[in-house]
Amino acid sequence: MGLKMQDHLVRVVSPDGLLRGVAAVTTGLVKDICQKQQTDLTATVALGRLLTGGALMGCLLKGPQRLALMVEGNGPLGKLSVETDAAGRVRGSIRNPLAGLPPKEDRFDVAGAIGKAGFLHVWKDLGLKAPYQSMVQLQSSEIAEDLAWYLTSSEQIPSSVALGVELDSEGQVAAAGGLLVQSLPPGDEQRVDLLVERLQQLPPITSLLRQGLTPAEILGRLFGELDFRVQAEVPLYFHCPCNQQQIERMLVSLGDDELQALAAEQQPVEVTCEYCRKSYHFAREELLVLMGS
Repeated sequence: MGLKMQDHLVRVVSPDGLLRGVAAVTTGLVKDICQKQQTDLTATVALGRLLTGGALMGCLLKGPQRLALMVEGNGPLGKLSVETDAAGRVRGSIRNPLAGLPPKEDRFDVAGAIGKAGFLHVWKDLGLKAPYQSMVQLQSSEIAEDLAWYLTSSEQIPSSVALGVELDSEGQVAAAGGLLVQSLPPGDEQRVDLLVERLQQLPPITSLLRQGLTPAEILGRLFGELDFRVQAEVPLYFHCPCNQQQIERMLVSLGDDELQALAAEQQPVEVTCEYCRKSYHFAREELLVLMGS
């Protein structure tokens, strides 16, 4: 893969503003984050899909706005979390990285690993006093359908989402990416139906990426003779903003009694960031200083 296939996304819009499309290649990002999370094969595909979906939705934000997605089901993976922003910075974590489920009909059993019963939570920090929060029940636990359902039902923007993560014979991420198509008000049913039909007929996005197609070329194939213009091209990369002060605030939030109990153990306390796995150490004296602050 040449330079043009580094992780990035492309956002396009029709001249009348009624259709929007986003395509992303996330191969390196998914590989990097899943290695940090030590995921097994099924968990890699599940988290990879949510990371890609988060990146696609993140590009609809503006400026310093941020987005967090959380999928919590009754399957072995527990909770999957992804955070992203308009600048293409993405991080993600998974509660139980080992799904331990065999493939089902030659496919990774993502729905079984997440669990059929559960919720998709969406938080958006839009720079207002309180973040926007929404929650929808999981429809299929395949992630793409759940994100499309959220966008269509909660945000009232009819949307189709395709997400893919393909592993090689060694179990490494060979290709990952996604597509998002939206009908913006007042809508144009005829063209939307055409795009949805084309989306269903397209080969899996991972196959297109393996053939060397860029996100822009994939959108070109999807839109065909329908006119569109490129609105944005955004690089995607892993970014974790955790720091010492943030971890200190988290410890302070535990309360003085809890800090006293930790200090009484006489051992340095180690706190590991769930996203980047960086460890922060606090000596007994440091814990006592945090008390009452």
